[in-house]
Amino acid sequence: MVEIDIEKENKAIAKEYKELLRISYQTLTDEDKKLIRKAFDVSVDAHKDQRRKSGEAYIFHPIAVAKIVASEIGLGANSIAAALLHDVVEDTPVTIQDIERLFNPKVAQLVEGLTKISLVQKDLNVSMQAENFRKMILTLNDDVRVILIKLADRLHNMQTMESMQEDKQTKIASETLYIYAPLAHRLGLYNIKTKLEDLGLKYTEPKVYNDIVSKIKETKEEQDAYIKDISDVLKKSLDEEEIDYILKGRPKSIYSIYRKMKAQNVSFDEVYDKFALRIVYKSTPHEEKFLAWKIYSIVTDHYRPSPSRLRDWISSPKSTGYEALHITVMGPKGRWVEVQVRSERMDEIAEKGYAAHYKYKNGGTEESGLDVWLNLLKEALESSETNAVDFVEDFKMNLYSKEIFVFTPKGEIKSLPKGATSLDFAFSIHSEIGIKTRGTRVNGKLVPLNTELKSGDQIEIITSQNQKPTVHWLDYVTTSRAKNKIRNVLNENTKKIAEEGKEILTRKLRHLKITVNEQVINELVNFFSLKTSLDLFYRTGIGSIENQQLKEYAAQKSNSLMNFFKSKIKRSPTSTADADIHRQVINKNYDMLVFGAEQDKLDYKLSSCCNPIPGDDVFGFITINEGIKVHKKDCPNAISMQSNYAYRIILAKWIDSTQQEFKAILNITGMDTIGLTNKLTKVISNNMNVNIQSIFLSGEAGIFKGKVVVVVQNNSILNKMIENIKKIDGVDKVTRVYKN
Repeated sequence: MVEIDIEKENKAIAKEYKELLRISYQTLTDEDKKLIRKAFDVSVDAHKDQRRKSGEAYIFHPIAVAKIVASEIGLGANSIAAALLHDVVEDTPVTIQDIERLFNPKVAQLVEGLTKISLVQKDLNVSMQAENFRKMILTLNDDVRVILIKLADRLHNMQTMESMQEDKQTKIASETLYIYAPLAHRLGLYNIKTKLEDLGLKYTEPKVYNDIVSKIKETKEEQDAYIKDISDVLKKSLDEEEIDYILKGRPKSIYSIYRKMKAQNVSFDEVYDKFALRIVYKSTPHEEKFLAWKIYSIVTDHYRPSPSRLRDWISSPKSTGYEALHITVMGPKGRWVEVQVRSERMDEIAEKGYAAHYKYKNGGTEESGLDVWLNLLKEALESSETNAVDFVEDFKMNLYSKEIFVFTPKGEIKSLPKGATSLDFAFSIHSEIGIKTRGTRVNGKLVPLNTELKSGDQIEIITSQNQKPTVHWLDYVTTSRAKNKIRNVLNENTKKIAEEGKEILTRKLRHLKITVNEQVINELVNFFSLKTSLDLFYRTGIGSIENQQLKEYAAQKSNSLMNFFKSKIKRSPTSTADADIHRQVINKNYDMLVFGAEQDKLDYKLSSCCNPIPGDDVFGFITINEGIKVHKKDCPNAISMQSNYAYRIILAKWIDSTQQEFKAILNITGMDTIGLTNKLTKVISNNMNVNIQSIFLSGEAGIFKGKVVVVVQNNSILNKMIENIKKIDGVDKVTRVYKN
């Protein structure tokens, strides 16, 4: 057993504490220092009997986390104190109430948030891990600093994982790459993101990591000489212009080199831009932009730029708050070099993210990109009814996705995730505009709602008071904000139709001499093989329950023998009709599986590894010999299949066959009258749940011919509409055509 020199250890602890105060990014007052000292004393006392797996005193871990919080993330005294105390409640007898009594409510709230995250048990099961992550993200509702301190905790754990078992190392590293690195990226903590990614690679793919590290060491001398060549040339011109600057070479991170090798399928030697030059200049706020472009002109005087690789994050800052000018130029020996131009203020925001952002905000009223993002995140969390895996995937897309910048018709700039559609844009303006979107114009041209946007596009939204979202809209959008709003409206529509359906059903049954009560509703739910009274009312509302079926039910009801048997059938009653209408989610009969965006019906087999059942969230996998196999989204093999065989994955979902939409083609003939087109479209539009896909009318010598293509949910809706068309003045015949 190793002998521990307590006196030497105590000196080391005291040294670390002094270092913590010295490196703090924020200016600490005497009150702040007292608060931090008290937190340090409580933590030292609480952890005095604990040691880490490496054998060192446990207190070194909270101090290290506090140092990252103080210098790299740049938070203030409350956060530094919370970092020192972050494991106290979980590992020792100290309670949250004790912390509130000893410190203040803010420190107690932060420690409680961190304790909640730590108590979430990690599981290898994908859906469990996703559910835990959702719970963790909920703490953002309380205070974003909880997540920032958690990132510092994760970084220090990653830096000290050597003494852990290999399987635990792999698991923690995978989780870091999956969630924590993207989160650091989104909060503008690029240094921490880079460290987390590099350490993540070190433990998930050690051979690849070590290979890149050794190659970087081998080429370091040559790289340094190359950077010096360019730096010397630029320094001369920058000095002549009397610009106050610092010029430094920055090697690309190990993980970004790995990602480039993988994405472009090239070797280490074939990755050209393995480093960047950064020019950080001093400037007044007034001159900041002018100087950035002045430096740009100096750089491009010496080296030819690649126009397609100019990134102007100064005119349009990223939503993380990041600002800089990135110029890729052709350097000596025909090698591309990235030159980053930033003011000291921009550099601080890039290094510290959230904390520096607020230092420079100066109480301005304009919401920062980060604030907007946090508000959207809270909105998504509050209204999220999606399952955990989908939530995490949506969340990750909004975390790590590259941004595009698009314009409103008035020329205002908007930032959206790459892959966003014109309908996403409508919802990003305002949810009410999104819901009423009838069409979208991109660069003056009318385009489908699912058109993927590109940077520089100008988008105009055409709205209509009569427009309502359909279930297909969920396939047209990629942002979680739009998806949640559409789901909410669809649920509201379902309830509204169900309320109308209840009135219709009551009226129809009255004609059949049946009084509606709970027993009758339960019998009808049974009769139509449904799950709840909400289903029953909804189907009545959209017209899929026909009068003939109700007559059959009435005939059965009047048969006393049938009633006798029915009374013997034990069935737990559904909740009362009114209560059911106000349920948030419609419980559907998922009885049909469809594939792809077009919802095609294809042959398939259910996979035995996860045994999906109707209603499960699923995807199709195209096998080599067995056609399409259907797997659950949280199947143990899902991540492997989606990572390695993404091109063989096909969208799949269970739908309720009674709510599927069908295309119907109608030929209309009659006498040409003024305003006929107007009357015709009005009659079709007034029919609930009918969408006009196309309409074509032609007139000749007083006779008109028309062809209308509509999308309806069932036959009874179509028949009702045909009857109404026949009543239009001048219409002679309406016939349904079964072939295009």
